[in-house]
Amino acid sequence: MPTLRSLECLIAVLDAGSITDAAAALHMSQPALSHQLAALEREIGAPVVERLPRGVRATAIGRAIESDARAALTAAARVVDSGRSAARGEAGRLRLACAESLTASLLAPVLRTWIRRHPAVRIHLTEAASADDLVHHLESGAADLAFGPRPTRWNGAEELIGSEEVIAVLPADHPLCERDRLTFNDLRDQPLVHYHPDNGLSAWLDAEAARHGVALAPVVRVRQAATAAHLAASGLGIALVPTTAVATSAPGTLKHLDPTLSRDLLCLIATPADPLLRRFTADILERGIPITASVRTKLA
Repeated sequence: MPTLRSLECLIAVLDAGSITDAAAALHMSQPALSHQLAALEREIGAPVVERLPRGVRATAIGRAIESDARAALTAAARVVDSGRSAARGEAGRLRLACAESLTASLLAPVLRTWIRRHPAVRIHLTEAASADDLVHHLESGAADLAFGPRPTRWNGAEELIGSEEVIAVLPADHPLCERDRLTFNDLRDQPLVHYHPDNGLSAWLDAEAARHGVALAPVVRVRQAATAAHLAASGLGIALVPTTAVATSAPGTLKHLDPTLSRDLLCLIATPADPLLRRFTADILERGIPITASVRTKLA
């Protein structure tokens, strides 16, 4: 298959009408340019230029391939331009995977800015119920970046976004609202708005409770942490909810746990050297883990 360099040499010779002038335009020696033309002619099996007493001209074969050769060079130039635009964050495609509870609070503000500043960057977002599901999206090639809690296994690159606190959401008239903080022992036998087994919070919270000798008592299971917070506030029970999933309106009464319960949130990176991924990751790290003023006030 002919190289782009040999096609570039052919077009330069046809435009210049001279081996000498074409070599000068390409900053090559004449023997090097002639070597490229000879390689192209061997590949095709016929001469592409005719040497004249003064200069050169295309043969019938040269004229037949000239249009396609120019198109190939133009396409190659577009490839380079597209790559450079992507490296500057001006174009390309971002495939993101995010834990469901973080999409609105962590990703949405950064995505809003990116779409405004980089309109040529196409973004594909997939939500996942667990950290291990995020890893599956990365390893299968369906995502380039993933955002969520620490998975049980991941050997690739990662960046720590921060630590996210898990708090208790109670109905406003719940007897435990009088406590400054709640322990897992306080939750013993209390109706709990818990999570569906597909949600990674379910097994993690069960394990944390077990470490304190407590078995949680689910009264209902839901898939979304925000839903758990609203159901708890409406009187169904107590919910243990990451602060990022508590709505701006901060429903119900919010309490810290004692001891404080938190989890690391990470950015998992499939290709650390990719400039576009590095730029987006940097913006996520700069923003950090958000917590609304109303939530902070209610927890004070």
